[in-house]
Amino acid sequence: MTVADCGSGITPEVISRIFDPFFTTKEVGKGTGLGLSTIHGIVKQHEGWVEVASEVGRGSAFKIYFPVCDAAPAAIVKPAQARLPDPGHGETVLVVEDEISVRDLACAALERRGYRVLKAADGREALAVWENSSEPVELLLTDMVMPRGMSGGELARELQGRNPQLKVIYTSGYSPEIVGDHSLLGEQINFLPKPYDLQGLLNAVRLCLKGDALPRYEIPARETETALHT
Repeated sequence: MTVADCGSGITPEVISRIFDPFFTTKEVGKGTGLGLSTIHGIVKQHEGWVEVASEVGRGSAFKIYFPVCDAAPAAIVKPAQARLPDPGHGETVLVVEDEISVRDLACAALERRGYRVLKAADGREALAVWENSSEPVELLLTDMVMPRGMSGGELARELQGRNPQLKVIYTSGYSPEIVGDHSLLGEQINFLPKPYDLQGLLNAVRLCLKGDALPRYEIPARETETALHT
C-alpha cells in the first residue's frame, strides 16, 4: 500500500527520526509525534514494514508492505444489539479531551444518560474547571496524551490528591506502553482504548462509578516488543 503526496517533502535529518516516539516538528501543543510511531508499531505487529522516500520540494511516499494471507476471510457476524447500561443519577463526570469532536460526542452521550458533565480541553483547563465546580466531581474521564505539558496521569494524581475517592478512566488511541507514562505501567488502571463507541463509553463509566474495574487491557505481544525497541 502506497500513500504519497506532492508537498514540501522531508529533510534527511528529519526522515531519520520520523518513527521515533514523541519526535515532532510541530509547535508545542500542535501534535504529540506519536502518529507515525504507532503506524510503525501496527505494521510491525502484522509482520510488515514501512519504506519512506522523500525529496524536499517534491513530496513524500510511504510504502507499507504486508505479508500475503492465503486463508479465506472469516464470515462477518452481525453482533446482537447490546442493552444500554443503567442510566446515571446526576453523578458529575469531568471529561478532559483535546479533540473537540470526540469531547463533544462523549459529553452529549453522558448527558443524555443522566450524568452532569464538565469538560476541558487539557489538564490545565481541567484544574480550573475543578476549582469552579459547585458539585464534587465523582469521575475523571481523561485522555492520556494532551497539550500544554500535563498528561492524563499527572492530572489524575493531582486531582486524587485533592479527592482520594475520585474514580478515573484513561482513554487513548495508543496503548499505555507506547504512551510511555511509566508511573502508570504495571498498575491496574481503568483504560478505555480509542476509538471507543458510545456503548463502550457508557458501560465503562457505569462500571467505574459502581466501583467495578474495567476489563484489563491486554497489549499484544508484538506491540509490547515494538514499544520496548522504538
